[in-house]
Amino acid sequence: MALKIRDIDQSQAPLLDHLIELRTRLVRCVMALVVGFAVSFYYVDQILGFLVQPLYAAFPAGEGKLIYTKLYEVFFVELKVALFAGFFVSFPFIANQLWAFIAPGLYAREKKAFLPFLLATPVLFVAGASLAYFVVMPTAFRWFLGFEGTAGGVQIEALPAAGDYLALVMQFILAFGISFLLPVLLLLLNRAGIVTREQLAGSRRYVIVGVVTLAAVVTPPDPGSQIILAIPLLILFEGSLLLMRMQERRQTGSSTSEAEGQDGEAEELP
Repeated sequence: MALKIRDIDQSQAPLLDHLIELRTRLVRCVMALVVGFAVSFYYVDQILGFLVQPLYAAFPAGEGKLIYTKLYEVFFVELKVALFAGFFVSFPFIANQLWAFIAPGLYAREKKAFLPFLLATPVLFVAGASLAYFVVMPTAFRWFLGFEGTAGGVQIEALPAAGDYLALVMQFILAFGISFLLPVLLLLLNRAGIVTREQLAGSRRYVIVGVVTLAAVVTPPDPGSQIILAIPLLILFEGSLLLMRMQERRQTGSSTSEAEGQDGEAEELP
């Protein structure tokens, strides 16, 4: 019995070490998020001013404004803005901690294969968020404000609330940022052998329907933003298929070179 207990203790020691390391890295991630939140809260007025620019530009000159109907609304809006910005600020450090925890358990070949996806994730997310901020939101807000006017002699005026506007901005940024991670997901599934390029190409019509449905669900109900999201997603899908084809050709070429090298060595043997 003593021998069995010793064996169990020895098998548990590495697991406990991993759990301690995981706890340490999670604590570091939380601390980084707290620091990012504190810095963002200090500059929350500037960040909020940056986020309201698409709405301000959509209004006629000098008429843009936000209202709040609850006394505490703006305070909680600033907290959400600071937390939202703090996550963006601390994300590189958080991703580094996650990579440092996972990397020791990977072979060199697996690290080489996984690292490009890790680097591409923030780049694609920022690209999607930038498209939402600089193109989609100004277009959508101008379309929404086009409903101002009169109906039956009654004046219809847009008075957006600060909390509702922030929720809409976060919906735009997260929807476009996460949707732009489609190539990372597809290439990972292909690398893991779950789906093949032929399967994805054969189901292209279903992918088009899925992309259009996704764009209709995650964006506000205006056709402009739905089209602006659907078209880049379809382009990213076709780009993913092209990358898969290039990867297959590269693997085929390397396999052919190895086979020729082995044949040459076999012919040299007496």
